[in-house]
Amino acid sequence: MPPSAAADSPVTLVCGEDDFLVKRRSRQLFEQWAGGAGDFDREIIDGGAANSGEALRSISRLRESIQTLPFFGQGKTVWWQNCSFLGEDRTSTSTAVTDALADLADEIKSFAWGKVRLLISAGKVDKRRVFYKAIEKIGRTELLDGWSLEDRDWASQAEAWAERELAEIGRSITPAALAALVTAAGPNPRLLRAEIDKLDLYAEAGRPIEESDIEAVVARQKQAEAFALAEAVGDRDLARALRHLDSELSDLARDSQKSAIGILYGLITKIRVLLFLREAVRIGWIKTDTDYQRFKSQLTRLPAAGLPSDKRWNPLLQHPFVLFKALPQLGRYQTPELIRIMDRLLDANRKLVGSGLPEELVLRQLVVQIIRPSAS
Repeated sequence: MPPSAAADSPVTLVCGEDDFLVKRRSRQLFEQWAGGAGDFDREIIDGGAANSGEALRSISRLRESIQTLPFFGQGKTVWWQNCSFLGEDRTSTSTAVTDALADLADEIKSFAWGKVRLLISAGKVDKRRVFYKAIEKIGRTELLDGWSLEDRDWASQAEAWAERELAEIGRSITPAALAALVTAAGPNPRLLRAEIDKLDLYAEAGRPIEESDIEAVVARQKQAEAFALAEAVGDRDLARALRHLDSELSDLARDSQKSAIGILYGLITKIRVLLFLREAVRIGWIKTDTDYQRFKSQLTRLPAAGLPSDKRWNPLLQHPFVLFKALPQLGRYQTPELIRIMDRLLDANRKLVGSGLPEELVLRQLVVQIIRPSAS
C-alpha cells in the first residue's frame, strides 16, 4: 500500500511475520503521524500479553486512551504496539479475549475518528477475526511477511527494497553489486539493512557501491554459502570445491534441513545452468560479452515454452545474477563433457540412495570426477 494511503487512514494495522519490517514501518508511520505535528499528542500502549488477563488490561488501556483527548491538544495519535493476541495462539483464542476484541471492533467502527488516529502493530494475525475485518472496513492493513526463498520473485523485491534503503541514505549501487548484495544477504531485510550500513561506512562517499565492495565486507549467509560449492565447481577449482564440500558435510550433523542429496541437487542445478547457457549462446539467444543489465534484458526475451515450471530445474526461474556469474565458466567445460557429468551425477544419486557407501566418499569422488579434466 502506498505510504500516502496509510497517512490518510484514521486506523492502520501493520502486521506480518517479518518482525523487522513491521517495527520499521510502524515507527515510520508513527513519526509521520505524530512527529511532524506539534498540536498532536502521542501515546504508546504495550500490546504484548502472556495471558488473557494481560490482554484484557491492554485492551482496556487502549479504549481509555482513544476516548481521552488531551486537555490542550487538538488531536491524538495512539500506537498499540506489538499486539500479540490477534493470531491463533492460546491467549488470542480465549473466550474472554475474543469477546473483548469483538466489542472493541464494534467500538472502532462507530467511533468518531476526527481527532484521533490509531496505529496497531502486530505479528501474525488471524484474518478471519471480527477485529481484523473491522479494521479492513474503516481503515487500512499492511501485511509484511518479508521474503522467502520459495517466492519466485523474492530477489526482485529485495533488490527494490535495498535500492530504496540506499537512496534514503544518499547512496547508489551498480546493478551487479545490488544483485551480489541480495544474493549474499538472502531474503532477510534485517540482515540486508545491516549489510547496507556496513557498505555505507566502507565504500568511499560520492561514488556508487561496486561489486568489489560487496566482496570485501558483505557476509555470505547460509543460502549464499550453498552456492559456494557450485561456484567452485563452475570455476573448476578443485581445492576450493573440496573445502566448501567439507564445510557443507560438516553442516549436515548440525542442520536437519540439509542432506547429502540436497548437496548433490545443488551440483545438478549448476551443471544444468552451464548446459542451458552453452546452448543459449550457441543458438544466439545470449551474448557473453555483455554487462549485467544487458544480460538481464536478454533473459527476458528468451522463450519460456518447453522449460519446466519447477524452479530447481528451470534456469530462467533462478536469480539472473546466478546465471550471469556462470557466463565466464562456460569456457571451462565443453557440452559433451557436461553431458557426461550429468551421467556421473545420476550415478552418484543412485549410490547415495541405495549403495550403502559413505555419503562423504560418494560426494568427494563426484567432485573430483567433475573437476578433473576428462580424458575422453
